[in-house]
Amino acid sequence: MAALRPAIGAIDCMRGGRHMVGSSRRAFLGFATSALAAAAIGATGVRLIEVAEALPIDPDPRRSTTSSDLIKTQWGPPPRPGWGPPPRRRRHRRWVCWWHRGRRRCGWRWV
Repeated sequence: MAALRPAIGAIDCMRGGRHMVGSSRRAFLGFATSALAAAAIGATGVRLIEVAEALPIDPDPRRSTTSSDLIKTQWGPPPRPGWGPPPRRRRHRRWVCWWHRGRRRCGWRWV
């Protein structure tokens, strides 16, 4: 096999031929960051598996639950009628003039 490969001479290396690129600090830090992220994801996955194994399983999954079976909880006082977020306005474009760095500028603005 070695006889089939062409020999690499000094001229090939000078012309940008086959040469080994040394690793940089940026490449090493990227690799280390990726390794830490993979370790964190693995640890989180192991923790989630442990939690999932500890959860109880319904012995009869075909049984349907109705709304009366579920416990309804509410946080805070009951909502008052008419209270809540205000209705959303539709946005539209409008031609507006304004001052910018001592000069008047005009253009379309969303309001």
